[in-house]
Amino acid sequence: MKYIKMKNDQVPAIAMGTWSWGTGINGGNQIFGNEYKEEDLRPVFKKAIQHGFILWDTAAVYGFGASETILGNFIKEEKDIIISTKFTPLEGQVQNMQKSLSDSMERLGKKDIEVYWIHNPKNVEKWTKEIIPLAKGKKIKHIGVSNHNLDEIKLTLSILEKEGLELSAVQNHYSLLYRESEEAGIIDWCHNNNVVFFSYMVLEQGALTGKYNTNNPFKSKTRRGEAFNIEVLKKLEDLIDVMGKMGKKYEVEQAQIAIAWAIAKGTVPIIGVTKESHIDGALSASNVKLEVNDINTLEKVAMNTGIAIKGSWEKSMK
Repeated sequence: MKYIKMKNDQVPAIAMGTWSWGTGINGGNQIFGNEYKEEDLRPVFKKAIQHGFILWDTAAVYGFGASETILGNFIKEEKDIIISTKFTPLEGQVQNMQKSLSDSMERLGKKDIEVYWIHNPKNVEKWTKEIIPLAKGKKIKHIGVSNHNLDEIKLTLSILEKEGLELSAVQNHYSLLYRESEEAGIIDWCHNNNVVFFSYMVLEQGALTGKYNTNNPFKSKTRRGEAFNIEVLKKLEDLIDVMGKMGKKYEVEQAQIAIAWAIAKGTVPIIGVTKESHIDGALSASNVKLEVNDINTLEKVAMNTGIAIKGSWEKSMK
């Protein structure tokens, strides 16, 4: 397993994602059209751990606790697991970050959290100040922000630094099809400031795996089914074809090419894992070192698709 440095700690170069674990509001059924339960996912978790994938990303908002609960049940007998979970500011609701963290820790069976994220930039000053006592109280080891633009990231850092704290990580949507964090200078800023950039939706919820096309579309009435409808899948055919040919060169599949690209760009990709084969794919991707010419080709063909789809929760990073 390859590791990277996050401040004074070492973390795997690929994170295991659990957005699709469990059902409910913002759960696997609504977003992906999946209904994975504990018995489906336990073999996946065990295989991941066996191969050194100990960095797991979740959020209280995924199935409103369902994802954290399943993951918490799995990690009870494991040591050295690195948990990344999130507090999600919600519009027009009275919230208590300390209670949310306590609830997450109870579901996860943890006394502290390795990486705790402010999931969106609603009221940056308020929630950054709220996280400070939790970090000073040793309930959080690393602070991260997600879906923040560069100005919001810098504001967060300035507030933390006044309290003697650090910003460890940024987590934004980043893929071959969606490179706003790169274009806005966020990834370069992270590299220059010793902040790890986590890339989510690297596979665009399956659209870049080569498994879905006009003859095998996503389930309707799901987030990814609406975002990557038949018309969009048609426009992605050239990119998927190029990724397939490149995959033969490196002896991997399209999904691994997309993951390897994200690693080559200096980011930690978060890979949704619901099948044991996903662990095999992550292992393969971690061993692929794309040539510069191949990276340039992928980016050019991806840009020519004209496809760049933001989530409903996202704003422009530019």
